[in-house]
This record gives sequence, C-alpha cells and structure tokens, in this order.
Amino acid sequence: MKLVLKQPSILPGFGLTLGFSLTYLSLVVLIPLAGLFARTATLSWERFWHTVTDARLLAAYRLSFGASLAAACLNLFFGLIVAWVLVRYRFPGRRLLDALIDLPFALPTAVAGIALTALYTDTGWVGRWLALLNIKVAFAPLGVVVALTFIGLPFVVRTLQPVLEDLDPEIEEAAASLGAWRRHTLRRVVLPELWPVMLTGFALAFARALGEYGSIVFISGNMPMKTEIVPLLMVMKLEQYEYAEATAIAVAMLLISFTLLLIINLLQWWSGQRHAAVR
Repeated sequence: MKLVLKQPSILPGFGLTLGFSLTYLSLVVLIPLAGLFARTATLSWERFWHTVTDARLLAAYRLSFGASLAAACLNLFFGLIVAWVLVRYRFPGRRLLDALIDLPFALPTAVAGIALTALYTDTGWVGRWLALLNIKVAFAPLGVVVALTFIGLPFVVRTLQPVLEDLDPEIEEAAASLGAWRRHTLRRVVLPELWPVMLTGFALAFARALGEYGSIVFISGNMPMKTEIVPLLMVMKLEQYEYAEATAIAVAMLLISFTLLLIINLLQWWSGQRHAAVR
C-alpha cells in the first residue's frame, strides 16, 4: 500500500482565504455591477439606445476618452523622464521631488481642481502668461487634459521606478563600449526592458483618468457640448432622479472602458511574450 502525502499549501488556510477573497470581491465588485446592469435592464432597448447616443453624451464621450488618452500619453512620456531622473541621478532636493510625486494621491481631487483653476485662469499665475499667447486652459478642453495629467502622473512614475532600479546600468555601459550611441542604447536596450511596464503605467493612468470627476468639474467650466465629461452627466441624471438613465450611461462607459483596457492588456501580454522570446 502506497502512502500518498498531501502537498502542503504555500498559502496557509487556502480555502478560508479563497472564500474570504471571493466574498469580498462579490460585495465590492460583482454585486454592485450586477445591480448596475439590473437597473439598466428596466429600460427598453429604444430608450437605452436613445440615452447612450444622445448628442450631448456623445460630445462628453469624445472629451472624456480623448482627454484621458492624451493625458495618459503625456504621463507616459514625462513619467518615464521623471522616474529615470529619480532613479539614475542624485541631486539636492531629490527626496522632496520624490515625495511630491505622491501629492495627487493625498490631495483631495476637488482641492486639486480649485488649485489648477486658480493657476490657469486668465488672471492666474500661469494663465495670464498663456493668455498672451492666446492659449486658454481653464474652462476649455485643454484644462481637462491638464487636470487628468496631474492626477495620473504618479501611476506611471511609481510603476516604472522599481523596474528602473532593477535595470543594471552595466548593460548600458556594455552597449556603449561596443560603440552604440545613446539613442540606440535607449531604443534597443532600455526601452525593450521597460515597454511592458510602460504599458501597465499607461493603462493605470488611462483608467484613473476615465473615472475622474472632482478635479475636472471646476477647471472645465461644464459647458454643454464643449467641456462636459461623462461622470458629470451621470451625476446630473442622479440629481434628476433618473436612476435608470444614469446606470445606462454607466454601463455604456463601463463596456467601452473595458474594451479599451482589454486591448491595452492584450498589447502588454503580446509585448511580454515577444520580449521573452527574444531573450
């Protein structure tokens, strides 16, 4: 008779922790989402389609997704630069700069919106100089991009920092010793290592921007067909006690956002597989 020993679980109390995780996930995510779809199902298809394709809402879609995409791209570019400087260089005030990166996490979004509005109005410290160049930030779509860039930058920086810290500078030195120029080293050695995590930071910043509300309502001016965002229209529907219409907008936003994030994650997976194959 052969005695079969049970393999010990790496995670103690796996069954208990799995049950707790599923319960927590259900209470926080699955049940609210089910309620969202259930409330939307009370609408007829014609009314649902009319609600989610309203001209005012379509303009809000364009602004929300367009500004979120632009802000995520800006954060990807500048976040890489900031993370590189913080990891590779030592200079006075570095710790202070590193701490300031987390300011959007700690600052209430409404406070951030008020501060950005005060800075970028035509009479603000920054806005008065931009006004001389006929650049309008506050109460314009550009102001939405500025606000979303502000709240999304930490996601890219904090995602890239650990990877940059683990990236051995000797690899770059070896490339330089073989005669590679710095731009070739960056393009062929550094960026391939960072590309998967850059996509992760981009996805986090993009997802955060899509759901932002507090920092935008002040600086955008909330002008119909011009500077309204989708979360604002949902709040307006709720204030008018049109709960089914509000959930319909939320469902449409959820489906579009999920599709875009799925594409980004597939690109990240493909990039990781390709990078592993090259290695």
